[in-house]
Amino acid sequence: MPHHRPAFQRYPALNIALDEFARRRRQLMKMAGDDAVVLIATAPERMRNADAAWPYRQDSDFHYLSGFPEPDAVLALLPGRQHGEVVLFCRERDPEHERWHGESIGTERAVADYAMDDAFPIDDIDDILPGMIEGRGRVYCHFGREPQFDAQLLSWMRRLRQLRGGGVVPKEFVALGHLLHDLRLYKSRAELKLMRASAEIAAEAHLAAMGLASAGRHEYEIEAELLRVMRSQGAVAAFPPIVATGVNACTMHYVANRAPLKNGDLLLIDAGAELDCYASDISRTFPVNGRFSREQRALYEVVLTAQQAAIDEVQPGRSYSAAHDVAVHVITEGLCALGLLKGDPAEVIEQGSYKRFYPAKTSHWLGLDVHDVGDYRVDGEPRMLEPGMVLTVEPGIYIPPDDVTVPEAWRGIGIRIEDDVAVTRDGHEVLTAGVPKDPEVLEALLVRR
Repeated sequence: MPHHRPAFQRYPALNIALDEFARRRRQLMKMAGDDAVVLIATAPERMRNADAAWPYRQDSDFHYLSGFPEPDAVLALLPGRQHGEVVLFCRERDPEHERWHGESIGTERAVADYAMDDAFPIDDIDDILPGMIEGRGRVYCHFGREPQFDAQLLSWMRRLRQLRGGGVVPKEFVALGHLLHDLRLYKSRAELKLMRASAEIAAEAHLAAMGLASAGRHEYEIEAELLRVMRSQGAVAAFPPIVATGVNACTMHYVANRAPLKNGDLLLIDAGAELDCYASDISRTFPVNGRFSREQRALYEVVLTAQQAAIDEVQPGRSYSAAHDVAVHVITEGLCALGLLKGDPAEVIEQGSYKRFYPAKTSHWLGLDVHDVGDYRVDGEPRMLEPGMVLTVEPGIYIPPDDVTVPEAWRGIGIRIEDDVAVTRDGHEVLTAGVPKDPEVLEALLVRR
């Protein structure tokens, strides 16, 4: 019976097709050139403690080029190789291993089900791969990422020198990311479908969390609800969820998630789902008791206005930095109007003193990684947005609890609003619009709990 990649409960038709993986490999080989070889290894299995492993997650670049889900594999792309340009070294099927760990794919199924031209046992790679590399001018790889792979690569070069009295060793080692990550920056239709599905799951999780959050519960209970919804839809968390109540929301990457929720506090949730390796990333901030205080509402409306203005800047042909620039402008004007920053907004921006309350950037790329690959600047200038790019828009205001320069009522308020936005041919698409953020709508939703 042929092996099939897993279908997800509600999204069985969204797996990336094999011909798309093949197209990606062809593009990369064309960019690398006929005399190059591209080598990329899987992510290693990592131990949590003792003999307990973390749940396995494939290396994003390896997944992008193959869809192959197992560890202990190396993909070799060999442009122009007569017996097949795409070669995978992977685990052989082993009944004893499968008895403990489940069915493996093996070399035969790697060819049949993952469209590899050829596949060999990973245990034989030291004997086979050096001969395949011989005569190539350049090796593209991720040198310096995994020490074990680096050592293996150097051993192949030594073995190559020993072939028939001295093989022709590649003269150049080139960082693979420069080529591959530019490809990953532009999402295909299939990738965007997966990202919409991931966003839909994350939105459902956020709504469930809003329904559960109330005074007396703990941050970890809300985290558990987020994870329950994601797993029930065949997804996992794209990153450890941030569930930060009260002053905890002023810690940008708070992950303790242990504090009790209190009446009168805000709750900031930053959580995303990962479906077939594609991520979503949503932040919402709302009052635990369902009603914003005067100060909370004032700051929330500044952040929301900044976010809406920043999303409007996500257009093809606009600068990547435009969303951040407009968010900084709106937030600074708002904080000056509220008296939390002193002086002319333009001078405050020029001096950078707004960073006391907004120290972060407004956006990052999104895709196979939450902070996805791709250059933000090209030739020293901010990159121009193009259709297929996906980025977050997440302005915020964070008033430290110990900042004595502001009245006490404002201290310890942290607010972030984040959505995932895809650049389209004629504008943008907000992938995460399923979670409300208008304060009136939020209050009405929370009161009905």
